[in-house]
Amino acid sequence: MDQMTPAPFSTADFRARFAAQPDAHAGDEFGDHRFNPGHPRLTQAKPLRDAAVLIPVVDHQGDATVLLTKRAEKLRSHSGQVAFPGGTIDATDPSPEAAALRETFEEIGLGEDGIEIIGRMPDYVAGSGYRIAPVLGIVRPGFRLTLNAEEVDAAFEVPLRFLMDPANHKRDSRMWNDLEWFFYDMPYGDRRIWGVTAGIIRTLYERLYA
Repeated sequence: MDQMTPAPFSTADFRARFAAQPDAHAGDEFGDHRFNPGHPRLTQAKPLRDAAVLIPVVDHQGDATVLLTKRAEKLRSHSGQVAFPGGTIDATDPSPEAAALRETFEEIGLGEDGIEIIGRMPDYVAGSGYRIAPVLGIVRPGFRLTLNAEEVDAAFEVPLRFLMDPANHKRDSRMWNDLEWFFYDMPYGDRRIWGVTAGIIRTLYERLYA
């Protein structure tokens, strides 16, 4: 391999792919509607709520990983699901990036001093009524996490090369008010990455790796 060419799925390669995007968080609106056009769940009159998540790419040199969480089973919504750290954008948050960093620290104790924000992906509109801004961050390895037990049961890393392999992007569905709802499903070991989280991962693949 040319010494000037970053190794595939390294942090350097990830940065280069993102930098090659003319405007990575612009473009067509991504979201659950791409699989479910015209579905009643997506045509409700309520305004979308703004949220932000951090896509934390951990810099393990030649083989980067993505840090994910398992939401607490005690939560009222989306309990036990695999997710990116993040949440609703508060009025006091100056930007989606600031909201993603705040939520990441509150949920898993990962401070912004160990995260380099490199940009954002297109907003992702979720069937749950949120417009989500996915914020991309490079995380320095060697961190220690402090999980907020009220929100998070576990945190774990998944190889970027696994998540960016379309062979691991399965289609699945479940019934919602007697109508079928489609989504991506990316099982990894005993973890099930699906729904909005998998949809955002698919967006990342389509924008940077497809």
